Amino acid sequence: MTQTTKTRTTMMHTTTAKQHTVIDSPYGPLTLVATDGVLSGLYMTDQRHRPPEESFGDRDETPFAETIDQLEAYFSGDLKEFTLELRLDGTPFQRRVWEQLRLIPYGETRSYGELADALGNSGASRAVGLANGKNPIGIIVPCHRVVGANGSLTGYGGGLDRKKRLLDFESGAALF
Repeated sequence: MTQTTKTRTTMMHTTTAKQHTVIDSPYGPLTLVATDGVLSGLYMTDQRHRPPEESFGDRDETPFAETIDQLEAYFSGDLKEFTLELRLDGTPFQRRVWEQLRLIPYGETRSYGELADALGNSGASRAVGLANGKNPIGIIVPCHRVVGANGSLTGYGGGLDRKKRLLDFESGAALF
């Protein structure tokens, strides 16, 4: 007698709960988005690659208390490093780039080439730039700290004026 094991495959549909809120900042309104209670987006007005508003979920400040506290401390100059749990949804390469961004110290910059070198692929500076531009959590994942090879300010999803102001703020050249 042979025993047959039957395997049942169940299709699991995972749903994600999203909430958002909008806060004021020295750089204009910031839209914070949480997926399943974890910060998954920080978007500026008129930001390139900003998802449509209807994808942000219900307006609810509940999951954002710690994020708001840390952003307020950052904008007041009292916080140099964010310690928030983040949900960075992207390709494996994008997530590796975004993790490298988090390693750039407050008040410092890196070039796209330096980030590509840190990833072990010196020829990937364009790909690094594209991933940098799609960073879903601006300011906290500091894509504004990436500059051109000669130190020039190059593209920024939030606009070059905001990038310059953020860099000036972090260097101590401008306080709010």
